[in-house]
Amino acid sequence: MAVHHVGSTAIPGIYAKPILDLLVEVRGVAEVDGRSSSMESLGYQVMGEYGIPGRRYFRKDDREGIRTHHVHAFEAGSAEAERHLAFRDYMLAHPADAQRYSELKRRLAEEHAQSADGYMDGKDGFIKEMDRRAARWRDSRTRFE
Repeated sequence: MAVHHVGSTAIPGIYAKPILDLLVEVRGVAEVDGRSSSMESLGYQVMGEYGIPGRRYFRKDDREGIRTHHVHAFEAGSAEAERHLAFRDYMLAHPADAQRYSELKRRLAEEHAQSADGYMDGKDGFIKEMDRRAARWRDSRTRFE
């Protein structure tokens, strides 16, 4: 399997669970499917697309059952990979929005301590708005480079 790029989606300085979150770009996601058993042998759960078309998602817990790793594999240059990276880059360049995101995540973590779905649902509207801003921001930067 040819890995095109590996990067973190982390945004320094904001509230986050202690989970290593990686985005891997590959030449073709079909190759990832053929390597799922290798990921399982490393202790990862194979989650398939898990709600995002074109993604291959793997997650790993420690011995106590606490989540430690997320790996998101996308085809290099795919719209979803670009969306994730644009969100990260936008947050890095716009600290006020990053802090708003941080505060939302902290509040949702407290309100939905026992519900990952509630936590994710609570972030959905904010993330969609930031995705729109990030796409416009990235487009405006690309035109001038």
